[in-house]
Amino acid sequence: MPVSQMPPVFRFAPSPNGLLHLGHAYSALLNEKMAKDAGGKLLLRIEDVDRQRSRPEFEAGIIDDLNWLGIKFDERPHRQSDHVISYENALNQMIGAGIAYPSTISRSQIAALAVKNVNWPRDPDGALTPPAFEENAGQADGPVAIRLNMAAAIGACKTPPVWHENGQIVSFDANHWGDVVLKSKDGSYAYHLAVVVDDADQGITNVVRGRDLYAATSIHRVLQTLLSLPAPEYFHHDLILDEAGEKLAKSKHSPTLKTLRSQGLSPIQLRNQLGFNA
Repeated sequence: MPVSQMPPVFRFAPSPNGLLHLGHAYSALLNEKMAKDAGGKLLLRIEDVDRQRSRPEFEAGIIDDLNWLGIKFDERPHRQSDHVISYENALNQMIGAGIAYPSTISRSQIAALAVKNVNWPRDPDGALTPPAFEENAGQADGPVAIRLNMAAAIGACKTPPVWHENGQIVSFDANHWGDVVLKSKDGSYAYHLAVVVDDADQGITNVVRGRDLYAATSIHRVLQTLLSLPAPEYFHHDLILDEAGEKLAKSKHSPTLKTLRSQGLSPIQLRNQLGFNA
């Protein structure tokens, strides 16, 4: 089948650092619907690249919830922990190109610097951004992180790192993120790097995810451009909010699907509640 006629490929990609809540269910069901409407495939990715927070019991709970919802995936789950060599190769490519560098500075050190400068920049998520490129960080004795030299990375892109969403071309200045971490001091690869490598390896053509990752797409497009990876079509859906108007989150202990199930909620009721008629 010619590439232009290949069916589109969607993915649902939860992190096993907690159980699924309604927001995750909405995103999974929307991916299911859009894949079905497009005559495409739906894949499951377990994003367990975070060594500190990922737990096998959470992965088991996620898969159980998805089975309960009745969502069918077209291939076996793709686990990031099985593909570390791919992330290492991509990182080494950028280090070799001089656009990724070793960094010793910690979040607490950045915060201490920011106290002395009330105008210290923050990224789109509200976190303090790191200072400029650290000239001598490679001489550190202990573990180092690897950061992307964002200014150099954008300068190395031969085409503007824009993306396509809802039939429009979207541009967002990735410089707002500062020099993001690509690999942490504990050896874990960052979400931003892993996700673009995984999307390419899995042949993902359509990324459907929450609006909270809209700005981060600028980082992903920079990395895709630098690594000569294909650019999926993007769709960032609205978030499910709680009674206070805040997004649901594991860190805030939002009600999980497991809890709702124990209270007697059925898959059909949940689908209807979220606007997906069973």
